[in-house]
Amino acid sequence: MLSVKYCRIWQGLQSITDYRKKSSPVTDQDVLLPGRLNNFFARFEDNTVPLTQPATKTCGLSFTAAEVSKTFKRVNPRKAAGPDGIPSRALRACADQLAGVFTDIFNQSLYQSAVPTCFKRATIVPVPKKAKVTELNDYRPVALTSVIMKCFERLVKDHITSTLPDTLDPLQFAYRPNRSTDDAISTTLHTALTHLDKRNTYVRMLFIDYSSAFNTIVPSKLVIKLETLGLDPALCNWVLDFLTGRPQVVRVGNNISSPLILNTGAPQGCVLSPLLYSLFTHDCVATHASNSIIKFADDTTVVGLITNNDETAYREEVRALGVWCQENNLTLNVNKTKEMIVDFRKQQREHPPIHIDGTVVERVASFKFLGIHITDKLNWSTHTDSIVKKAQQRLFNLRRLKKFGLSPKALSNFYRCTIESILAGCITAWYGNCSALNRKALQRVVRSAQRITGVKLPALQDTYTTRCHRKAIKIIKDINHPSHCLFTPLSSRRRGQYRCIKAGTERLKNSFYLKAIRLLNSHH
Repeated sequence: MLSVKYCRIWQGLQSITDYRKKSSPVTDQDVLLPGRLNNFFARFEDNTVPLTQPATKTCGLSFTAAEVSKTFKRVNPRKAAGPDGIPSRALRACADQLAGVFTDIFNQSLYQSAVPTCFKRATIVPVPKKAKVTELNDYRPVALTSVIMKCFERLVKDHITSTLPDTLDPLQFAYRPNRSTDDAISTTLHTALTHLDKRNTYVRMLFIDYSSAFNTIVPSKLVIKLETLGLDPALCNWVLDFLTGRPQVVRVGNNISSPLILNTGAPQGCVLSPLLYSLFTHDCVATHASNSIIKFADDTTVVGLITNNDETAYREEVRALGVWCQENNLTLNVNKTKEMIVDFRKQQREHPPIHIDGTVVERVASFKFLGIHITDKLNWSTHTDSIVKKAQQRLFNLRRLKKFGLSPKALSNFYRCTIESILAGCITAWYGNCSALNRKALQRVVRSAQRITGVKLPALQDTYTTRCHRKAIKIIKDINHPSHCLFTPLSSRRRGQYRCIKAGTERLKNSFYLKAIRLLNSHH
């Protein structure tokens, strides 16, 4: 009954939005595309690296039937089945009955440090990165893998994360509890603004782009890094077996390629892949105190704090990053790597460009950084103009839904999911430094939505204030958060009060951390 209900809702949305599925005749190009894509996605294969580790004692990790059953019950029933064809809803519905059998299989796999080949099979579904595809690199390989294996991976992942030190790689903001793109953006901006508050300073930001970062992981090198982090050598061997000998096909429509066996990379779509990538890159850190390397998954940003025009440390950092990439089989895409220079000095000098592998890195005035448009003036007109345009497009759908007689509650839910989510995305990082004109443009969208829904909607200023306060509380409670040290309590006689950060410019004064401290102090 539930599936019928969702089917009817989807049909209704198709009717409302005039959706028509495009159909086109199958060509020879379509038949050959899966094979070409499979070879392209496997282009990073390196058969020169060793695939086996010395024999070790058996893995001491094991799971109980209760743990396996609990994991099966958490499966999303709407997730697509993998190559084995076992649907998610079957695992969820029969979790208690199947847990015993799969507990034995999982524990045997760990004991032998070997993953069954049927669990490692992957069907790659290429997803276009942009509207118009012109080359094979415009496709992102997303792997459909066994749902059973995903549950197994989730159990292993929970064990690995519980054994890692909390202080590991504090500037990796992805795949960590109480970390988000907001934190990465706010940390980057605070680092830059604090430095720019001083005399004769400027900031260079290098936005690194890797070519298929997940697909270039060398399993043997990853295992060595996992062992240095203190993981059980037998479990490291299990990870090595999980990442090697993986049969892979590419499916485009009804056409499927011939299988290839891969021994390099971590499939995008596996539960363990993001964690393994972050552990593989945990040693990519700044070597100079005046630089920061801020990461969110494979989005890497080098922030160089320049004083008195001395760029020695920054340039050495970029060179060292290039060397690290070569040693770790990561390919820097220089054409997509961009640099932005933030310099507010009245007497600016010419800034010599940065070179990577002999190629000049393009300097830009604006860059889309983790979903927000950041400019070399650190103003937010470009970003607000972009999100206002997107939000107004969705107001059209909201008006159509009202014409179809949806209730005010349903309309307000649609607004929060599709419009407010755009307007308030990473709002704590950028809203404080918005101009009055920017804020009026944003609020006009909210007022339009309010007239359509007939429901009073929260003003963006209130949303910003609430989220700032909530995020500040979370950071204070998390002693391992890289920004925890910015919230310094005052003496015991002034309990609940935090030391204000000195600011010489309005830009720094209106940034997230200073705003959050003022909010906390005003609440007491």
